[in-house]
Amino acid sequence: MVTIIIQLSKYLMILLITAYTFLCFSIFGYQDPDRKARMLRRQTALMFLVHVLAFVSMYLATDDIKMLAFYLMQVSLFAAIILLYTIIYPKVSRLVVNNMCMLLCIGMIMLTRLDYASAVKQFAIATAAVAMSLAVPVIIRKFKLLSEWRLFYAAAGLVSLAVVIVMGRVTGGAMLGFKIGGENGISIQPSELVKIIFVFFVASSFKLSLEFKDIVITTAIAAFHVLILVVSKDLGAALIIFVVYLVMLYVATRQPLYILAGLGAGSAASVVAYHLFNHVRVRVVAWKDPLAAYDNGGYQVVQFLFAIGNGGWFGMGLFQGAPETIPVATSDGIFAAISEEMGLLFALCMILICLSCYVMFLNIAMQLRSMFYKLVALGLGTCYIFQVFLTIGGETKFIPLTGVTVPLVSYGGSSLISTVIMFAIIQGLYIIREDEEEAIERKRQEKLRAERGGKEAGAKRRKAADVWEGEKGGKARRPEPGKKRARPQQRVR
Repeated sequence: MVTIIIQLSKYLMILLITAYTFLCFSIFGYQDPDRKARMLRRQTALMFLVHVLAFVSMYLATDDIKMLAFYLMQVSLFAAIILLYTIIYPKVSRLVVNNMCMLLCIGMIMLTRLDYASAVKQFAIATAAVAMSLAVPVIIRKFKLLSEWRLFYAAAGLVSLAVVIVMGRVTGGAMLGFKIGGENGISIQPSELVKIIFVFFVASSFKLSLEFKDIVITTAIAAFHVLILVVSKDLGAALIIFVVYLVMLYVATRQPLYILAGLGAGSAASVVAYHLFNHVRVRVVAWKDPLAAYDNGGYQVVQFLFAIGNGGWFGMGLFQGAPETIPVATSDGIFAAISEEMGLLFALCMILICLSCYVMFLNIAMQLRSMFYKLVALGLGTCYIFQVFLTIGGETKFIPLTGVTVPLVSYGGSSLISTVIMFAIIQGLYIIREDEEEAIERKRQEKLRAERGGKEAGAKRRKAADVWEGEKGGKARRPEPGKKRARPQQRVR
């Protein structure tokens, strides 16, 4: 009976997340705010239904009461996120809020299935991150001088990355971060937060000047960011920052030559990295033929592919698969774990939800009037979606593994905090866009009222002039066709 319920809930969850994903994109085709509000409420209901079905399945599979207690804690968090954002910021983008909660929901479901202790830590970090992020939109909206802090962004980014070289610990062949408080302390990965700072640096630089010499200076500072990451062997973060810079550079300048030069430099750097770093060569060999290199780096890729294949389109059901055989399933391999137990259709819907976030980011960027805010929205959106591409592309053998996580879904404190802050910044930019639209509409209404007032005043003057001329000539003005002739007024003498 338990197996039947788990299998049935598996199909229901696929249907529910498919409906949710459909609403993510269909909402862009409607302008009616009431209809949009109804669609967003349906999204919220669908998310909570997916959540409850998953935890019912896990409770039945484990018969562990702590699953239900943990479920109630998560429901409280998601409800608090939606309520607090909509109450504090009435102009907030509900689609971005819903998608953030949905991705957090998927991540919490899988982490609870894979490693309960990691899920509890992730929950605590998510709660703290959301609490901190609530102040971010008002900072973005009220602080008008954020575009003037170019030197601060550059210094903060470079110093943060340099600290890793001095204090960092090697993980998976790369020096990613350091720990505070000993072996069981808090792990910090500065590169996750530096991505945001870097976007602000580039946006402020291009807002200041697009002269060739200034672009060269900005490019040199960006190259220093990438170089420090390469020295620390954090090539995934280096690649993200490189791509983000190229996209922002092209959008700001509209010069294809810059893109071509950047791609040429990136290709040359890739060849150098291949010959310079052994773990890069191992990942490339594993990518080309993981079965042939099974004992030399290919094991991880092979297990990812086996898990995705075992799950098929509909998955094996929660606690019905073997995700414990997937290396680093809670972080780098979480897409494979989701595909195995919840199905490839469910995993594809998750990808589309991430893509709808990116579409929303671009939509906000295109409608903002300030070049600085445009570039910030574009840079953060590119950073987000490219990280998703690197993670899922590596797990599916589309590209070599890079060691980055799926934002909001994979286990990782620094990644989770930076992504929540990123979404909060986007909310601040969305509110700015709403303010701009309201200001434009207010000016339009004032102009219409002024024009209407001018026309009415002109009509009154013409009417008065006609009456005066009629009285002066002893004749009343000819009435308009279709109207009765007005009785002439008696003059008081």
